[in-house]
This record gives sequence, C-alpha cells and structure tokens, in this order.
Amino acid sequence: MRFQKIYRSYIQNNLFVKVILVFAIIVNLTIITLSYFLFNLMSSSIADSELNNQKQAMERVNRYMEQKYESVQSIMQNVYRNSVLASNTSYFLQHPYNDYAQYLLDQNYAGGNASAIDILSYLADKLDADPDIQNILLYSTGKRQLYAFSRNGSRKLYSTNPTRSYIPEIMAAEGPAAGTPNVWIRTLLGQWNAQLYAMRTQVNDNNTLQSIGKLLVYFDAGMVSRSLDQKQTPFKGEILVLTPDGQVMSDSSNRYYGKPYPYMKQLGSLKTSDMLDEPSYISTLTQNKAGYLVVGIMPKRTVAEAYAGIKRTIILISAICIVVAVIVPSVLVVNISRRTNRIVHFMRKVEGGDLSARLQDQREDELGQISRSFNDMLDELGRHIDREYKSELRLKQTELAALQARVNPHFLYNTLEVIRMRAMSQGAADVGEMIYSLAALFRNSVSSRTESTLGEELEMCRLYLELFRIRYKDKFAYEIDCAQELLPILVPKLLLQPVVENYIVHGMDSRRKDNLLTIEAVQAEGMVFVQIRDNGKGIQPDKLAGLRKKIRAPEVEGQDSFGLRSVHDRILLMHGPAYGLHIESALGSGTSVIAYWPAAQKREEAGDV
Repeated sequence: MRFQKIYRSYIQNNLFVKVILVFAIIVNLTIITLSYFLFNLMSSSIADSELNNQKQAMERVNRYMEQKYESVQSIMQNVYRNSVLASNTSYFLQHPYNDYAQYLLDQNYAGGNASAIDILSYLADKLDADPDIQNILLYSTGKRQLYAFSRNGSRKLYSTNPTRSYIPEIMAAEGPAAGTPNVWIRTLLGQWNAQLYAMRTQVNDNNTLQSIGKLLVYFDAGMVSRSLDQKQTPFKGEILVLTPDGQVMSDSSNRYYGKPYPYMKQLGSLKTSDMLDEPSYISTLTQNKAGYLVVGIMPKRTVAEAYAGIKRTIILISAICIVVAVIVPSVLVVNISRRTNRIVHFMRKVEGGDLSARLQDQREDELGQISRSFNDMLDELGRHIDREYKSELRLKQTELAALQARVNPHFLYNTLEVIRMRAMSQGAADVGEMIYSLAALFRNSVSSRTESTLGEELEMCRLYLELFRIRYKDKFAYEIDCAQELLPILVPKLLLQPVVENYIVHGMDSRRKDNLLTIEAVQAEGMVFVQIRDNGKGIQPDKLAGLRKKIRAPEVEGQDSFGLRSVHDRILLMHGPAYGLHIESALGSGTSVIAYWPAAQKREEAGDV
C-alpha cells in the first residue's frame, strides 16, 4: 500500500523519474553482471593457482616419501650386492647373537675384514647418515628376536615371545611397505613420539631366497613439513600422508597424529570437494609401491580469503562506475526536468487565469523554443480575449446581477413556512419539524453577522441534529449540555456545526440503533471547553495521526476545503496558537473532538435565530 502511494506520487506521472530509473536499472544490471563474471573469472583463476601450489607441494611431499621408501629398499639391495654382508646378515637372523659374535671373530681371525661388513655396524652407519631416521629395527623371523637402533645411540636386542607379544604375528602379516609404528613395537621400545612413520622391507636369505626377517625404519614425520617450509612456493591448506586404513603418517597441521583420519570415507568418494571440518577442496596422489596416499585439503574459506582483496576491489570499482554512470546523466536529466517543470508550472498558472505569466528561457534547444512559442501563444490569446470575450463577460455579469437582485430571501422563508403549515395541516408533524429546522438553518447561514453566541451556535447544532433524529427515528439520539452562564459567550459563526456534520458523514453507523452524540460545554481555568463526543466507529490510529497533522497544516490555494481545519484555523486566528481543536478516538469506542478558547466577551441579548 505504501509502495503504491510512493509510486503514484513520485513515479507514475513523472516522465523524467521514469527515465532516470530505467537508465539506472540498465546501468546497474550491466555493471553488476560484468563485475560478477569478472569476479568469477578472477576468483576461479586465484583458486586454481592456490590449488596448483598445493598440488606442487603434494608432489614434493610425494617425492620426499618416495626417496625415503627407496632409501629403505636400497639398504637391503646394498646388502644383497655384497655377498659377505649378505651372508653375515643371514647368519645374524638365523643364529643367536653370541654365535653371531663368534662367527665374526672367526672371520676376522681367518683374515677377513669382518668389522667393515658387520650388519649391525652397517645399519648404525645408515642411521647416522640420515637425520630423518629415528629408529632402525631388524627382526628375525626364525629366532623371534628384534634388534633396535635408536637416534640417541642406544642398541638393544629384544626377544619377542609369541605367547606374550603380538610382535611376531605383526611381523608375519603382509601389508603395504609404508605405515605407522605399531603400538606393540612402540611399547617394547618405549618410543612414544607421535610424529613417526615407518617404512619396511623383507629380508631374504641370499642363497635360499626365503624370508628370514624384516627391516623397519622409523622416520621423523616432522621433517616432511620442515622440508616444505624450505621451498619458495608457499601453499595454503594442509597436506597429509595416509595409509590405506587411515593411519596418519604425516600431517602438516599436526592435528591428526596418533589417531585415524576421520574423513577417509569422503576421500574415497573421488569428489573434488566435500564437507570435512568445513567445506573443502580435496586433492589426492597415490603411491603404488609403498601404498601410502598423499592428500591435500584446501578449505574453501581459505581460498575465499585469497581473493577477498580482489572482491573488495571489484566492488569498489563497480560502485564508483555505478555512481558516475548514474549521477552524471541524472544531473543532466534533472536540469531538463527543472526546465520542463517550469514550463508546466507556467501552463498551470495560465490555466488558473493568469494570462500575464511569461517564460524566461533564452536557450536555443527544444525547450527554449517551446518557451518562446508558449509566450507567443499567450500574447495572441490575450489579444483574442480582449477582442471577443471581455465584452460578452460583462454582459453575462450584468444579467446575473439583475437576476440575483430579484431573489428576495424573505420569499424563501415565507415559502418554507407555507410548506410547513401545509404539512402540519395534513398531519405530517415530523415533516413540519424538519422544514422548520431547515428554515432556521437557512436563515442563520445567510445572515450577514460574522459572530454569534455560544447559545445560538448550540441551537443551530440542535436544529441540524433534529433533522437527522427525525430522519433516522429511533436509531439516533443527541444530548446538549451547557451552563447558562456560557450561553452569551461570543464565538465565530458556524464554529461547531462543521464538527457535528463531520460526525454525521463519517462517524454515524445507520445500521446501529444506539447512535448517540453528546455536546457538552464547560468553563475551567479561564477557558471554554466544548466537547463533541460520539459512540461511532472511531478512527484508525494511522488515520487519526494524519487527521491531526492535516488540521494543523496550512490550507493550500486550490485545495478542497476541510471543515475541521477551518474551525481550528478560525480559533487560532482569533485567540492565538495555544488554542484550537484536539481529537481523540479509539476504534469501536467513538471519537471526541474538543474545541477550546479563552473565555471572552459576552453579548447581553441574543439575536434572532
């Protein structure tokens, strides 16, 4: 409803506003559409760049892990290439440690260089050569013994009894070469560093090629992230190295060590994006030899932060373009609108009878030409009126004055009195009463007096209400209460009757049988209060606020007259801004109009009504 009012007031009949609105809509849609596609293009490019950076980092991680896998494989390949070292390794894994020590002494006594080809020394050298290695474990399948090297320099031989340990069963199980340290082996070694991953390979006898043991190497997983930090190309998100069953070998965020990765199901869906901790992009690399999986996780929020600056820049540039593209044409259109409205204004003045109005526009464009043509038309019209219409108008005015002079108001009074007597003689007493009230009202309205007493005003209200009481019979009643000392107070003529008329027109419900209007006049604190109260329909709160505002608004020339405002203005002009009308109303409870002014001069004798 409010939008419709705004549309009718400012848009429907304003061509230039429509032009500006249409132009603004087209410009805004065009700029917003181009900005949207530009933003999508640039954001997609930035997102692809960030994902490519992460994939490059994943490839570096993959190469790093492959190097560690190959280094473990090369340990055993070098053993197999050296026949003496291979024989020593087989002997170590198939005999007790004391027998192996004696075996080395015998070799040394025979003239061999046993210390150079001792498997334990060989593995110790490998531990010292690679700072990423934390533990090297050599397990004997036949003897169920585990020889462990630690970064702190300790070496120890552990016996694994299958009745009390699951380690023999774990070592015998087949699985991928890459994984995480088993909890039983951690417990045996006392190694509880969570950031470890394991690479293992099988140890075979050099002669029979049968499996005689396992070699396990525990690497520091933190070195994977540190190797990434040394690269020049930065990346966002996180990179994980996972086993097929979800064990975390490496985690750049350090959040998932020591527990299974909780989103393996989403990784297996082959989707490029899914809901993890938050909506994220997913990239994967699979290492077939070692069996691990390199996973890149990029939260979409992180990608959005990467192009947030581009987004703000595009919005700012788009806003500036919209402002410039709308304001500059709008200024030109507003200038044309002002000149056009000036022409319309002068046309309305001419329409109202002011033929002396002239437009002052010296420009040579179309509007300037219209202005000069309008002035020429007025000049010609003035000359035509002087020639043709002024004489005829004088004749008509003379005839009207002569006709009005023949009308005698007493003729109307006498005629109404004859009709009333005729109605009374025919038994139509109610018709007679109505004619009497109407005649009295007419006589008062054509009276030349500008003032009357409060008693005369109340009598006029009574006569007016009596007409409607007779008309609606038992559906309408009224009460008038005024102290005797207030009756001679002088008031402007027809002060209260517009308020009563307002109730008859807007407040009374002809379907009800209990319509009641009460007029009460009192004097208090040097002021006269006349309250006109009804039990009618009442006024809605928004309309009541508008009515109060309308009463106090100045009357505009050419605007329809408004009875309540006229009453308020007359009290205001006579007594000052502190007096006038006050309206109170509630839906379903009726309306109360209070007229108040200071107690003033009284007339000693009331005139004829």
